[in-house]
Amino acid sequence: MNLKKIAACVTGLFFGFCLFIWILTGKWMSDGNKPKADGTYEYALVLGAKVNGETPSLSLQYRLGAALQYAERHPHVKLVLSGGQGPDELISEAEAMKRYLVAHGIPKSRIILEKNSSSTYENILYSKKLLPPSTEGVTIITSDYHLARAHKIADRLGLQTDAVEAETPKVVRLKLTTRERLALLKTAFSQK
Repeated sequence: MNLKKIAACVTGLFFGFCLFIWILTGKWMSDGNKPKADGTYEYALVLGAKVNGETPSLSLQYRLGAALQYAERHPHVKLVLSGGQGPDELISEAEAMKRYLVAHGIPKSRIILEKNSSSTYENILYSKKLLPPSTEGVTIITSDYHLARAHKIADRLGLQTDAVEAETPKVVRLKLTTRERLALLKTAFSQK
């Protein structure tokens, strides 16, 4: 076999593998919104996203909109707002979410804050520690592309989950879903 044929074969295998991974992670992401939440669980975990100063980013606003609709439909559900404070954020993501939801009519008595996390894994781990030990499951509220990874992490931490998906803003969809595919692969093959 000459060198050009070997190079073409290796290149073809590489692109074939990349296509397989793209399709596989896409399937995982599309399955992440199942099962749909129906108010079964007493707690809903709203995962944080970037805060610009004290203002929720567009992605976080979409998550909060989904959380608000769910909370209005299921008034017995308490909301665990999870997200720490990044170096360029003036307040924690949890605090920004609380301010938004309270301003939109959700009573403070329905809100639990988790302000120390800096990753999806920590969001779920630290939030679980705030729940009664008897809690078996939670509803996860996050961006549509993010649900699959959140489900996988919650499952590893011993929590059953259902889902409320927030739409991803079109302006950041490609960037966030591409990054999420890599994070999903890392989560799928890591121990935590």
